[in-house]
Amino acid sequence: MTALTLSTSSAATLRADAVVVGVAKGPKGPVVALGAEAVDAAFDGKLATVLETLGATGAEGEVTKLPSPAGWKAPVVLAVGLGEAPDEDGGYGTEALRRAAGAAARALAGSKKGAFALPVQDADDAAAVAEGALLGAYAFTAHRGGDDKKKAGGAPLAEVALLGAKPRDKAFKAAAERATVVAEEVNRARDLINTAPNVLDPKAFAAEAQAAAKEYGLKVEVLDEKALKKGGYGGILGVGQGSEAPPRLVRIAYTHAKAEKTLALVGKGITYDSGGISLKPAGHNETMKCDMSGAAAVFATVVAAARLGLRVNVTGWLALAENMPSGSATRPGDVLTMYSGKTVEVLNTDAEGRLVLADALTRASEEEPDAIIDVATLTGAMVLALGNRTFGIMANDDAFRAAIHHLAEEAGEPSWPMPLPADLRKGMDSPVADIANMGERMGGGLVAGLFLKEFIGEGITWAHLDIAGPAFNESGPFGYTPKGGTGSAVRTLVRLAEHTAAGDLG
Repeated sequence: MTALTLSTSSAATLRADAVVVGVAKGPKGPVVALGAEAVDAAFDGKLATVLETLGATGAEGEVTKLPSPAGWKAPVVLAVGLGEAPDEDGGYGTEALRRAAGAAARALAGSKKGAFALPVQDADDAAAVAEGALLGAYAFTAHRGGDDKKKAGGAPLAEVALLGAKPRDKAFKAAAERATVVAEEVNRARDLINTAPNVLDPKAFAAEAQAAAKEYGLKVEVLDEKALKKGGYGGILGVGQGSEAPPRLVRIAYTHAKAEKTLALVGKGITYDSGGISLKPAGHNETMKCDMSGAAAVFATVVAAARLGLRVNVTGWLALAENMPSGSATRPGDVLTMYSGKTVEVLNTDAEGRLVLADALTRASEEEPDAIIDVATLTGAMVLALGNRTFGIMANDDAFRAAIHHLAEEAGEPSWPMPLPADLRKGMDSPVADIANMGERMGGGLVAGLFLKEFIGEGITWAHLDIAGPAFNESGPFGYTPKGGTGSAVRTLVRLAEHTAAGDLG
């Protein structure tokens, strides 16, 4: 993991591979951002002119490298675009800082140290730069051998030195510590998502949770296939019965002695999704190792809450299974008896995520938490509705849905509130069971939310995050977001836990 330090050194004297400065889009050309005063002075106040000559515009994520002034310890100045020039208060916004730092960190892959002289006016700005840089420096090399680990785009930037910060200031120090924990846990989720499905099956995922529980003092319980059968978890068993790798349900919990609230987080953990008997068409299977992104996000959030010592109880439920076609697989037309006792007619075995979640949601409800939030790469319909970078939020409480949307915005994760139209429920009526796992094709993401709602305990506040779009980035990297697993929803859930601990959510 990339190291983070707060430095009072000047850009001219700090030994580093590069000094990172910000540049924005101004009405008449690029504008050098705050934090780069020393660099600009070394260029006789003409840094913006030099950058413009080199083709820089200040557009978001744009990276321009140029030689440092004579006598500087760092040989390179790296100017990164912040987007539009600042508002009247001189601030660019934390997300712009986060993305710029991420782009710079990616550009410095293979370097030992980067000195970040981006505009930092307070601890929130420092946190954004630190978080963006640490997230942007991510690389997944677990499946590469020997020298190939270094060849894959260069090793991640080894150290981020944050200039303009105040190492002895409690707010700045706390911001740096939090940014480090959050980035490390987002990267934990990314690692899990990127791991090959023949390596990370349900049993292996459960073992990862057990190892983390031992390291951070968490309580963990793993239900194997025998315990699941004995407990009547028909949804999880039904999805996993076609695979040679049996399913698991993991409960991993962080508790605080003075906590007044409890959050239950439930994650879809399909370690590989072939679609089962309702096999996915060619071209749709290659990235299906990412179908456990919800469980990865939940797992990482619980660990983050423990590491941050938040005054809230956070229980994670990881519903783990592999969805494969075989002679023992669930068939379209089969009826499963869920943990709740409800029966479900399976019309499509590729609508499996809602089945494993339903069992876990019922089990989580039995503990009567103050709120339940499930996270899942649940429907292609949500991708069609919101695109590849925005997740949908559904809930049985409008205020709670709005709160999560606001917290996601604070965290820099695009999201959008979605409804749960009552008229779509009728489409899941079954002539042979209590409910079918499919309904109307139009509004399919909302139908899935309505299905999950059926398994929430009475009186419990609940929200559903469909992260099917942003969980896995199949295009090129941007800002602090890498190609592959992104760790979507971790930062939002950590914010939710923090605000719950502070009593800000009722």
